[in-house]
Amino acid sequence: MGVIEELTRIQPEREMMLTIGVFDGVHPGHQRLIKKLKQEAEQAGLLSGVITFSWHPKALLAPQTELPYLTSMEERIELIKGLGIEHVVVLSFTEELSHLYAHEFIELIMRHLKMRGLVIGPDFALGKDRAGNADTLRSLGEELGFTVDVVSPVLIGNQIVSSTAIRRALAAGKVENVTRMLGRRFRLTGTVVHGDHRGGELLGFPTTNLSVVSNHALPADGTYITIAIVGDTVHRAVTNIGLRPTFSPSARTIETYIIDFDGDLYGHELSIEFVKWLRGEVKFEAIDALKTQINQDVATTRSMSID
Repeated sequence: MGVIEELTRIQPEREMMLTIGVFDGVHPGHQRLIKKLKQEAEQAGLLSGVITFSWHPKALLAPQTELPYLTSMEERIELIKGLGIEHVVVLSFTEELSHLYAHEFIELIMRHLKMRGLVIGPDFALGKDRAGNADTLRSLGEELGFTVDVVSPVLIGNQIVSSTAIRRALAAGKVENVTRMLGRRFRLTGTVVHGDHRGGELLGFPTTNLSVVSNHALPADGTYITIAIVGDTVHRAVTNIGLRPTFSPSARTIETYIIDFDGDLYGHELSIEFVKWLRGEVKFEAIDALKTQINQDVATTRSMSID
């Protein structure tokens, strides 16, 4: 499906104020921009809309760059709509779209989405060769009849909050930093699948094995204090991500021991939120040493205050 066909799926009943971006994670920087958009739209009597992409432009423009997602598309749309946005427009970033010049793309969204205002971040650029920066867009706005507002980034300390910075912190296992930058705990959601059953039968700690999509970002290998969300209830949990070097290393797994839970979750959806790094992945020389460590991990998790 081409960009025009995707744009025509949305038929706004009146003119719109828009922002454009991937918005992976919908972190506080994104939230500031989207809230500004909502405010400007209400003051101008316009609809509010966010254009996002079904995959990151770098996946097409720089395929050698691995860029895992912090949030699924479903989560992203839910988070954006939770900020009061009336329309979320999902476009595929295709070769066709990548070859459009800034003025061509702007003319398309003015025609199909009735765009009359654009809210962007300071380093925003669109169109072929990223030529559509803030100055170019302001000039286009004067020519074509739309406004451009630039929103400043959010800083924590002296660091700009960005999806890239969050991915780096996550890849280093710094989940508490991730929580600060995201404004919420990092969450993994997937389906519970069968593992090798060592957790319960051999170690006395039955675990759930979570299957997530392959392009979703993961914390660094190691053991974490987590929260498991089972239906409408939350439980303290201990989650290990890694290759299980004490046994025969295999594919990377996400295993969670849900404290004080007894139930069959196979085939069901489960969400895990990461609270704190406990330790890196270790190869134990004996099963008893691993059991002792798991007991310590569980005791630490029980004793920790989790808001």
